[in-house]
Amino acid sequence: MMNKSGLQKKRENIPELQLVRAFAILGVLSVHSTSYASTAMVGSNYFFLYNFMNIFMKYGTPTFIFLSSFVLFYNYYERPLTKELIGGFFKKRMLFIIIPYIVFSALYFGLLHMLHYQDRSLQDTVESFIGKLLTGKAYTHLYFVFISIQFYVLFPIILWLFKKVPLLTRWAIPIGLAVQWAFVLLNKYYWQVPNKGSWSLSYMAYFMLGACIGIYYPKLKGWLILSRDNTTWSRMIGWIVLWTCWATAGLTHVYLYYNYRLYGTMYNSTLYELMWNLHTYLGTLTLLQLAFVVYRKAPRGLTSTLERLGALSFGIYLIHPFFLLLYRQYPPLSGSPIISHIWYAGGFIFALCCSWIVVALTVRYVPFSWILFGNISKTKRSHTRREKSFVTIEKQ
Repeated sequence: MMNKSGLQKKRENIPELQLVRAFAILGVLSVHSTSYASTAMVGSNYFFLYNFMNIFMKYGTPTFIFLSSFVLFYNYYERPLTKELIGGFFKKRMLFIIIPYIVFSALYFGLLHMLHYQDRSLQDTVESFIGKLLTGKAYTHLYFVFISIQFYVLFPIILWLFKKVPLLTRWAIPIGLAVQWAFVLLNKYYWQVPNKGSWSLSYMAYFMLGACIGIYYPKLKGWLILSRDNTTWSRMIGWIVLWTCWATAGLTHVYLYYNYRLYGTMYNSTLYELMWNLHTYLGTLTLLQLAFVVYRKAPRGLTSTLERLGALSFGIYLIHPFFLLLYRQYPPLSGSPIISHIWYAGGFIFALCCSWIVVALTVRYVPFSWILFGNISKTKRSHTRREKSFVTIEKQ
């Protein structure tokens, strides 16, 4: 969009996106810190809580993919598609995503090698590392970065198509759902691709949802922001339907795994896929709406803390499994249920706090910290909150 002088008009900053990132990283940490407890504590009276935290919080990775797409299309769709633009895009991703991915893949691979594979030959070690690096398998959580890289490769192509045929932008959501579910069903009945969750087609619905909202955000903003000023009967009904469907899907998703883990009840795999998709897909929108409410209504200290957590979320995502691994080397010696509950809760707190401190200090004091943790955006707030907030939303 151009202004009267012919220059491109700068798009509105959206500081609430940092809060959504904060919600997403808290979800990731919840899932990972309860991964052991969700099976080890089956006999506990509080198993339902561990299962809930492990399943209901699975919105983290899909939300990050949605946010990444939202930001990319929000920033790039109105800009002329030139070689310089695409070149700059890939340069940023190389520096701030791919290099940290390679570094952490090497670090985690080396750590696992020292712990479990010291007798492996050099040739087998090198071949194994290259294979894992090229498939996102150097450590369990790095598949997300691998997926993101795939989407970065696809992004210029999809952007070109949307700009070439603007009508496609209106069909972005059904296209994304169709592509994702075509992959799911074809893989189930024909392909049986191993580790399908490491391929971008498994998350295409989230990517296209982010694209649609990023492109049409100025028109959709009134519907996304829950406030008295924005309320109409049609919007209120839409909000109620959205939140009701999200909660229903999320609790059903939790229930399926509760029955499976506790009683061994098996359901059709497509049902698990459907509930996960509904739960996390609708969750991206509810989290976005929640972020607008929290940013506007919560105490400034809380929102500032969440903003900083969101800004550091990529680095925290990369390093937190190391602290979980370290923490789990020292399980409680006592068999007391209370001690066990405290220990599992401590894993979440330990991973969050240690990761946050290390990333924050590294970014602040270590030169070239982007090699490890990418481009950490700076957040500034004014006393008037939204009216004069400045946040660079093109993070990573």
